[in-house]
Amino acid sequence: MSMLAALLLFAQAPAAAVPAPYEPIESDWRTIPDDELLVMRLKGDRTVVIRLAASYAPLHVASIRKLARAHWWDGLSVYRVQENWVAQWGDASEKKPLAPGVPTHLPPEFEIAHFAPAQTLTRADPHSAVSGITADGWPVASDANGHQWLTHCYGMVNVARDADPTSGSGAEMSTPIGQSARRLDRNYALVGRVIAGMQHLSSLPRSDAPMGVYAEATERTPIVEMRLASDLPSAERPRFQYRAADNPRFAAMIRRRENPTAPTIGGGGVEVCEVPLEVRRAP
Repeated sequence: MSMLAALLLFAQAPAAAVPAPYEPIESDWRTIPDDELLVMRLKGDRTVVIRLAASYAPLHVASIRKLARAHWWDGLSVYRVQENWVAQWGDASEKKPLAPGVPTHLPPEFEIAHFAPAQTLTRADPHSAVSGITADGWPVASDANGHQWLTHCYGMVNVARDADPTSGSGAEMSTPIGQSARRLDRNYALVGRVIAGMQHLSSLPRSDAPMGVYAEATERTPIVEMRLASDLPSAERPRFQYRAADNPRFAAMIRRRENPTAPTIGGGGVEVCEVPLEVRRAP
């Protein structure tokens, strides 16, 4: 090849794509530990993966781990699906004894110990004075009195309970399947977020019975098993990474959402549940 031909070929080579300032780079992806992944397999070869909020609700997550290791949920069901509200799973009869070592009552853990968002949203919302995203990818909020908490966004997982605030053991859990459920903030302990398979919960038939609890047992969706990923054979473990928020690219993504480019119209702010919390399967 002549020198002239080589120069022409080089000139025609496309320039390497430059990532947009709001797009993650490889170092922004962090691995989720295997013991913070709860794998729920539903009848019909449907799998739901929940990332456990171990640092924010340690007592409830400890109970959930004990229940999973005891295979407590195997053979139970998703027994409540209320339109534009929640899907709930556990023991519909409320008679199954808990696994050994799992307390029937726990301190509520409605709030978290530290409010340290890596990114803070520009505007407050009706539910909080300040909200944002933690470095490890969780939505959080705080009020003017120093209370701080995880927020009930779509796909977050909370612990169902009775009227007694201490009555949630972790055995019964639910997730918002429609709008965010922010009025549940600081009233129910949040223990995780569905990061894969949410469609298997949000697409279940709705019940017209009170509170969305299926009137007939045949309407329930059976749970085949629930396991911590760390307790599965290595070859069967789902492996996920979350997008960390402690970097300028995540900040740029939020600002872009708050002030989108034309012709999209923005209002200069977003609610915390509108911020995408990205996950991916580990490469």
